[in-house]
Amino acid sequence: MSGGFQEFSDQRRIATMLLQTVRPNIVQAIRAYRVEDLMQAAQDAGQHFLYANLTEAQSRQDVLEGIAQAFLFPAHFGKNLDALHDCMTDLVHKSGAQPGFVVVLEQLPDNIRFDREAREQLLDVFRDAADFWAERKIPFRCFYSFQ
Repeated sequence: MSGGFQEFSDQRRIATMLLQTVRPNIVQAIRAYRVEDLMQAAQDAGQHFLYANLTEAQSRQDVLEGIAQAFLFPAHFGKNLDALHDCMTDLVHKSGAQPGFVVVLEQLPDNIRFDREAREQLLDVFRDAADFWAERKIPFRCFYSFQ
């Protein structure tokens, strides 16, 4: 039994240290980080954890719809990059004080319908959101991976 507790304790310690090793306002590839560790780190830090698994997405529209559903955006969400920016910044900012954000965009498409340019435009929205929150001294970390 103590081995299981020790393993849990070690995982928790790793998760807690994780956010201390990642710049507070950044958009970066998920690389060696595990989604479970990022979720635990966000919980431990009292920050919002926003997760979208985009395995089924093939196009920009699919990606935006997947993010909107996963992040529980309002029904009037415009499903375009400007609307995404508004939801990640102004809309949330107007709802009151924020503790910080850990965002994971898992399995972004890598195909002709969602090419490098489309991915960079999407990630630019999250980079702008990171800058927006940095100006307000609120941590915003976004991690992504490709299919």
